[in-house]
Amino acid sequence: MRARLASLLAHPAALAFAVLASSPALAHHPMGGKTPSTLSEGLLSGLGHPILGLDHLAALVAVGLLASRFASGALALPVLWIIGMALGAFAHMRGIDLPGGELMVAASLIGLGCLALLRPTLPLALLGLVFAAAGFAHGHALAESIIGADTAVVGAYLVGLVAIQATITVATILLVRRLLAGHASTPLVLRAGGGALAAIGVVFLVSALPGLA
Repeated sequence: MRARLASLLAHPAALAFAVLASSPALAHHPMGGKTPSTLSEGLLSGLGHPILGLDHLAALVAVGLLASRFASGALALPVLWIIGMALGAFAHMRGIDLPGGELMVAASLIGLGCLALLRPTLPLALLGLVFAAAGFAHGHALAESIIGADTAVVGAYLVGLVAIQATITVATILLVRRLLAGHASTPLVLRAGGGALAAIGVVFLVSALPGLA
């Protein structure tokens, strides 16, 4: 299992190509672009959006990958990400614009991937600020699909967002620790994973550039 995981993470270019090929079909909102109008639609939309949006999903994996390095305080990093995400969503719903939002989302994924790849020695507090800032960009983008919905539906959407993002990040932390515990190649595998995630970010960055023209 460990060898297969290492093999997958060791080919960032192939993984990025797979994302590029699949993203047009998968990066859709669960409601098909329709604004949720019921509590159940809001909840399902919040649960599904970060999964179907591969840039958001890759960022969540990056958060878990980076947080898994810390023996203590690991859970604080996903919490700061989620707080930043919620603030970004609220900012969007209050009409605060974020110029180049898609570029910011892609750039944040590249940054998180590079942090996992280069493994710089950063204080946990500083890394937490990076997570919160990246979460803000993603939350701002995720809120686009809920603009105009009733307050209760927005609340259900945010509950779904928080639940799925907490689940994915914590599951990634636990999975990485379980699969790579005591493994001599752990640093190399984590670096390869960071490179793969950064490559995915580059794919999304390039795809977002034509939209600025």
